[in-house]
Amino acid sequence: MISQRDPHVTATLDSSASDEAQYNAQVMRDLPRNFMANLAHGMLGLTGFRLMSAPTFVPAYIYMLSGSKLAVGLALGAQFLGMALSSIWGATLIEHRDQVMKVVYSVGWMMRLQILGLSLSAFVLTGSWALGAACVFLALFGFFGGVQGVTFNVLMSKVIPVTKRGKLTGLRNFLGGLTASGVAYLGGEYLVGMNAFGNGYASTFMLAFILTSIGISALTFVREPKSLSVRASPSRFMQRLADVPSLLRADPHYRRFFFARALAALGTSAVPFYILHVGQFVSLSGATLGYFSLAFLLSQTISNLAWGRIADRHGYRLVFILSVCMWCAATLLLVLGSSLPLFLLAFCGLGAGFGGYQVAAQNFVLEFGKAHELPMLIAVSDTASHLMMAIGPLVGGIIATQLGYAHIFWMALAFKTAALAMVLSIEEPRHRHRAAMPAR
Repeated sequence: MISQRDPHVTATLDSSASDEAQYNAQVMRDLPRNFMANLAHGMLGLTGFRLMSAPTFVPAYIYMLSGSKLAVGLALGAQFLGMALSSIWGATLIEHRDQVMKVVYSVGWMMRLQILGLSLSAFVLTGSWALGAACVFLALFGFFGGVQGVTFNVLMSKVIPVTKRGKLTGLRNFLGGLTASGVAYLGGEYLVGMNAFGNGYASTFMLAFILTSIGISALTFVREPKSLSVRASPSRFMQRLADVPSLLRADPHYRRFFFARALAALGTSAVPFYILHVGQFVSLSGATLGYFSLAFLLSQTISNLAWGRIADRHGYRLVFILSVCMWCAATLLLVLGSSLPLFLLAFCGLGAGFGGYQVAAQNFVLEFGKAHELPMLIAVSDTASHLMMAIGPLVGGIIATQLGYAHIFWMALAFKTAALAMVLSIEEPRHRHRAAMPAR
């Protein structure tokens, strides 16, 4: 485990057993309140974000503007490049803070403003100007999303005990996904299909902004305990970047997780092209987009209850393995299918598998290292993942243009298989923690 004493770390409280007991008592005392606040935030916030991340509306909008598969990859790559550039910087913002809620709230609003910008640009701009604006807002959305990914996960690790995170994640994603599924169907059928307010895509993005803005207000009810230990002073970005190799060397199991997540992230290179591949066989009307969005999001929603239960009982390692296997099987069905029912079934599997992978990737990392190490552990794995997710769609766009979609899917399958092999060599962190506990 990554547990060497860091000379840059200082205790914010007297790090005695009694202080740790008081900290844990506060976490348990505020758990009902924090659980419900996170649940409400997820139900509305995730609804809007899933409209943005579903492999339907944004790729279809970019393709409508450009008519280019490469442009789709470039636009989606810009979003993940922004996330890769900001994750470690996000860690430096909070490593020295005993409370991170203010940073989470501020960065959350900056993310939402980019969705608003994307919507307004779609309303008022056309052609290459609209395409350029979309790339800029997606890149900024990703940049602030990279910071948010680190800060929000640190907050989660403080206010929700590890044995309750699976339940919260499952319920939050279930309720948020259920709402998102209905909104996605209505967005495709009525907003895009009927070109609402003169631009159906812009209207859909505006709806996403409104829902996420309502959702973030729930976080004001969170009660965050002060950390028992933080870094003594703010970190410099380049200093922390130089620490990455030693961080990876310190724990071989974390290192394997780092590479497994990066490989699986390369598997997401195919995600923006799922719907474009389907478009070769069926007409992508507004209603059809709604059906596929509903299949993807509803399966992601329902499966999250199962993923959360498995995580609480057996750990996120098993969730990672099972979900990536399902993701691979659904990708195969997408490659081999040629009819609407088979494609809808494939999108159900893609939603459930990809959703489980996201749950595992975001939560598995929280079980490595010590509390004061979490910001950098999260940031380092996020950076690798987002960098691969930035490169993947761009490479995918080139391959799609030159060779077709099937080659992207086979390449993605190879990367996901390699990720599975890597995770199989990781020991379940909860077993390691139990083994490290002194016998009573």
